[in-house]
Amino acid sequence: MSQDTETTRSVAAIRSAIANGDVTATALAQQQLARVRSHDQVPGAEINSFLSLAEERALSQAARIDDLAKAGDPLPSLAGVPVGVKDLLTMQGAPATAGSAMLKNYHPPYDATGVARLDAAGAILMGKLNCDAFGMGSSNENSAYGPVRNPRALDRVPGGSSGGSAAAVAAGFCTASLGTDTGGSIRQPAAFCGVVGLLPTYGRISRYGLIAFASSLDRVGPFANSVADVAELLQVMAGPDPMDATSSHAAVDDYVAAAGTPATGMRIGVPQEYFAEGLDPEIRAAVERTLDQLRSAGNTVQPIQLPHTQYAVPTYYVLCTAEASSNLSRFDGVRYGHRAAGAKNLQQLFRESREEGFGAEVKRRILLGTYALSAGYYDAYYRKAQQVRTLIARDFLSSFAEVDAIVTPSTPAPAWKLGERVDDPISMYLADIYTVGPSLAGICGISVPCGATGTGLPIGVQVLAGHFQEAKLLRVAAAIEAT
Repeated sequence: MSQDTETTRSVAAIRSAIANGDVTATALAQQQLARVRSHDQVPGAEINSFLSLAEERALSQAARIDDLAKAGDPLPSLAGVPVGVKDLLTMQGAPATAGSAMLKNYHPPYDATGVARLDAAGAILMGKLNCDAFGMGSSNENSAYGPVRNPRALDRVPGGSSGGSAAAVAAGFCTASLGTDTGGSIRQPAAFCGVVGLLPTYGRISRYGLIAFASSLDRVGPFANSVADVAELLQVMAGPDPMDATSSHAAVDDYVAAAGTPATGMRIGVPQEYFAEGLDPEIRAAVERTLDQLRSAGNTVQPIQLPHTQYAVPTYYVLCTAEASSNLSRFDGVRYGHRAAGAKNLQQLFRESREEGFGAEVKRRILLGTYALSAGYYDAYYRKAQQVRTLIARDFLSSFAEVDAIVTPSTPAPAWKLGERVDDPISMYLADIYTVGPSLAGICGISVPCGATGTGLPIGVQVLAGHFQEAKLLRVAAAIEAT
C-alpha cells in the first residue's frame, strides 16, 4: 500500500508544518480519518487495523492545536501528530475491547497514563487498533474482530499481538502508534511490517490503564517509521506515575538527542545462541550485513554467550500463562465483561460467560496457567520457571558488563501467510524465540528494519541494552538506520 499521506512526514516535520501554517492539524486529522475509513476496510483487501475511530476527540484536539498555531504560541512536542492506540489500553472516547468479545461493550471512563501523556503533548489520538485478544498471540489472528493483514503483503500476517499498531503505521494511517509487548509483541510486528518498534525497560512507561495479560512482563511502547520518532514518543511517556507502583523513578534521559547521535566507538555483542539452526538464511545475511555496517561506523563487534537462551520459550510460556490465569479470573460475568444470558445458577453463569467471551487461544493459556499453578505442579513448573528466569536475567547482566549493546535477529523467519500456523500453536510460540529472553530479563530493546527478503518481505534487526539504557539503545538503532 502506498504511503502517500502527511503521516510519512516525521513528528518534527509535522509540528514544523503546522507551526509555519503549511498545513492545519484539523486538515491532517480529517485526511487521516478519511483514509482509514476508505482504505482500512476495503472488501477483499482490508487491513483491519482500526477497530474504532475517536473522531470527536481527534478533531477537538486538532482544533486546540490550530488555535495555538494561529496565536503564535509554542506548540507541544507532538502537536498534530496522528497516533493510534492498541485496544489493550484505555482511552476515553472509544471502546477498550482488548481484541476480545469479553469486553465488546466496555467504554473506559479514563485514559491510560501513556495515552494521557501523548494527549497532553498534542498528539491527535485517532482511535483504537486491532490486537490479539488480551495480547495473546504472535500473528494477530486471535482477535475476536478478525485478523489484521500485513500492508507490505496482504496475504501475510502482521505479527502479534500488536499487529494492528504496526500495520497502521506501515499503511500510513497514522504517524505513530502505541503497542504493548509481553514477550515480543512490539518487536516482532515491527519486524514483519518494516517499521520501528521500541520495548522500554520494565517500569520506564507506566502500565496504568493497560488491560493486564502478564503483569510482570507487560510493557507499553511506541511504533513509528523512524528511530527519531519513537524517541519523541518515549520522551513524552517515560517517567514515574503515582498510579503505577511498578513505574520507575530512574532519571529520564534525553532520548531525542540520543536518537540524533548515531553510535560510534561502542562495543556490540553478538550472542551465538541467536544464530543457531532454524534462522532463515536471508535474515541471517541481513543481520550480518548490519553488523558489518556497525563495524564500519567505528564500533567493535564481539561474540558473547547467553547460555540459558534455550530455556527462554518454555520459561516464558509457563510464567505468562500462570499470570494470565490469575489476571483473567476477574472476567466471570459478574464483576467484569460479558455476561451470558439465561444462566440458571452462578456456576453456569461463570462457565457460559467465559465460553462465549474468551477465544480459543485465551482459553488455552488460561488452562496452561491454571495447571502450572495447581497444588501438585506449582513447584515443578511455576517455581522452577521463576528460578530459570533469574538465570536468563543474569546472562544478560553479565553480558552488559562486557558490551554496551547486543544485536540479534528480531525474528527467526519473515512474516508467514495468514492461516499457515493457526492449527500449530507450538510453531507460533517458537516465533518468539529471540524476543522472550529480553522480556524475561526486563531490559530494553528495539526492532529496526534492516532489509528485505528476495520476495520483498521486511526483515528486522533487534538491538538490546541494559536496564534504563534506552539512550544507548537509540544510538545503536540510529546507527543502523543511518546505513
